[in-house]
Amino acid sequence: MTRHRIAAAGLLFGLFVFFVPAAAEVTVGEKAPEFTGTDSKGVAHTLSGFQGKTVILEWLNHDCPFVVKHYKSGNMQELQKMAAEKDIVWLSVISSAPGKQGHVTGEEADALTAEKNAAAAAVILDPEGTIGRLYDAKTTPHMFIIDPNGILVYNGAIDSIRSANIDDVAKATCYIRKALADMEAGRPVETAVTPPYGCTVKY
Repeated sequence: MTRHRIAAAGLLFGLFVFFVPAAAEVTVGEKAPEFTGTDSKGVAHTLSGFQGKTVILEWLNHDCPFVVKHYKSGNMQELQKMAAEKDIVWLSVISSAPGKQGHVTGEEADALTAEKNAAAAAVILDPEGTIGRLYDAKTTPHMFIIDPNGILVYNGAIDSIRSANIDDVAKATCYIRKALADMEAGRPVETAVTPPYGCTVKY
């Protein structure tokens, strides 16, 4: 290849890279991405349908040891019930693909909810991973909090101790409680972004 052709190829590559659209990012402080999802009972939900309410998204895989930690300890249920008492909408989202760990039917999801005494407002089934990828959900659990104006105010881990050990729940700082307390007091969420931990979402 001549020097001129190499230069031309380099220019074309540079133009290609320049014009490739950037991947959408989920950014704290900006509008949370709109989504539509169907829950375990066949009911459709949209984020905009909850306008005026705080919404918590929890990525869920019932077989993940990190998820088991928070449900077996009762921590997740306690947070869900606290949210319900404050009229906060808690949506558990299952993005496990068919044949992958954590994938369930609607009936199976409802049975697991009853067995764990979970108290989410709804369990959204996302087997295609559409909502999960929209939010760049990385782990189970991965938590997001959206304020009543539709602004994402928290993205990250449920708490500060990255383990699957149930005994660590009581020792950890719960980022969800802290964020909700800040919101209730009219303060900006102090710890708004943390690295999520857990099992990878099984897309």
